Amino acid sequence: MKLKQHTIKRLKGNYGTWSLITGATSGIGKELALKLGEAGFNLVITGRRKRLLDALKEHLTETYNIDVVTIAGDLSLEHDVIHLIEETEHLNLGIVILNAGFGTSGKFINSNLDDEMNMLNLNCKALLILTHHFVNAFKSQSKKGAIVFLSSMVAFQGVPNAANYAATKAYVQSLGEALSIELKSEGIDVLCAAPGPVETGFSARADMKMSKALKPKDIAIPIINAIGKKSTVLPGFLTKFLVYNLRMTPRWGKIRIMGKVMQGFTKHQRS
Repeated sequence: MKLKQHTIKRLKGNYGTWSLITGATSGIGKELALKLGEAGFNLVITGRRKRLLDALKEHLTETYNIDVVTIAGDLSLEHDVIHLIEETEHLNLGIVILNAGFGTSGKFINSNLDDEMNMLNLNCKALLILTHHFVNAFKSQSKKGAIVFLSSMVAFQGVPNAANYAATKAYVQSLGEALSIELKSEGIDVLCAAPGPVETGFSARADMKMSKALKPKDIAIPIINAIGKKSTVLPGFLTKFLVYNLRMTPRWGKIRIMGKVMQGFTKHQRS
């Protein structure tokens, strides 16, 4: 599936031709980079693994004849976040996709605190710093801009067996919903993309075994299409099915249902 020409024209007309994608070396971030590259956007791509960044840059430049800047770093570390800001200040970025993040799972009481803090720093702190920088950059340049947050369907209620991960995504979703209203008058669009289970490196790092998961290619185009049109998008049929079926359930019921789902994803941890 490709972006339609009228969508490409709208996005370039509103935001220009430069986009930033964090966490671009695999999964959703990589698929978003491929789709935007195919549409002719110049890209800044970031990730921890320089070798994968360089390989993706080579593919994008040779296949789509676009400009690609790679910035390797671990955004759970504040000095790498600041480095990213400094390295992109000279670029006329219009779309910023804050995709980098990871999850943990299992009983909170058994969790490793360093891992939980690292996740909090990446999923929330880095996102906050980058968002504050780029919305102010858009405002100072008097240009329209767009920020895309990668939220999750777990953001809408507490999730036993993934308590802290779901809490980080609740922060992302709540921040994005509020900023989409606050920043509209500044000409800045904010989108929260809240997918269900997706087959990426995420599940391995989170130690989950997910069934009936979406593929990154199922959700990249719906996310890009929604930029500037919605404040939240539920990309992919499976996401919509799961969220809409929970919509009329009381919050306490959602928590129990999602706990059962996550219990299934983590049952191997108890065997």
